[in-house]
Amino acid sequence: MNSLPPLTWFRSFEAAARKLSFTSAAEEIGLTQSAVSQQVRSLETRLGAPLFVRLPRGLALTDEGRKLLPQVGKALETLAAAAEPFSSGAAKGVLTVATSVSVAQWLIAPHLPDFRAKNPNVRIRLVSTIWPDDFHTSRADVEIRFGSRKQVGTNAEALLPDRLIALKSPKLSGRLEDLPLIETVGVAGGWDTWQTEVGPTQRPAIFADTYGMALQLARHGSGVALVSELLAGYPLSYRQLQKAHSASIASQESYHLYLREDVPAAGQFGDWLRSLI
Repeated sequence: MNSLPPLTWFRSFEAAARKLSFTSAAEEIGLTQSAVSQQVRSLETRLGAPLFVRLPRGLALTDEGRKLLPQVGKALETLAAAAEPFSSGAAKGVLTVATSVSVAQWLIAPHLPDFRAKNPNVRIRLVSTIWPDDFHTSRADVEIRFGSRKQVGTNAEALLPDRLIALKSPKLSGRLEDLPLIETVGVAGGWDTWQTEVGPTQRPAIFADTYGMALQLARHGSGVALVSELLAGYPLSYRQLQKAHSASIASQESYHLYLREDVPAAGQFGDWLRSLI
């Protein structure tokens, strides 16, 4: 059996087909316009058929795209319906924290024993989320959302620091401009922005779809990762990683904290999380 294209490609196609705009689709599902466009092109290449006609102002579906859209839409609805019974809220007495795997791995997990020691009666359920609309169905008590201020909503608090810094393994020696680079795709900014604002580098040689994966690759000496400073505290403190350059650049997307006001344990978790950064 041939392998299926990634679900994210279908998600980008379906949103772009409804909106007839890569930009509007990107705003809806929480990716950059370039990431949505790239995923749709990848799907077109895999299927061997053009799905859109690119127009000066928007998109138009091809015959192949019109045939595919209702099937993809129905499949996504089926998956959402199948997942709904499992996202009906946390068990009684359990604090549900919805966040990306990157935040769970690099910010929460290293310090979670400390939270448990200070709050032994709080049980925690971690739910991984990718798309901004995942937060609408997760019914979490604590949400750590990633995106622009417009994407995450005005009811969420920005978590700082949020600039992008270049990190590498201490075992990887050499000047930044001579080292292999790891690019995180699907986010705004990156090594192109770094070259414009800081200085020349090589072209990225390795591509990852999350900051967490980029950090892991850098930790093993694969290259230099440009990632959110928010995730860097633990690996820098324990010398798993070190800065490859003293400069940093602004991030167009960052992490934001949302807490349910009617859940006391959510407030405790929020206070604890802020103390880490």
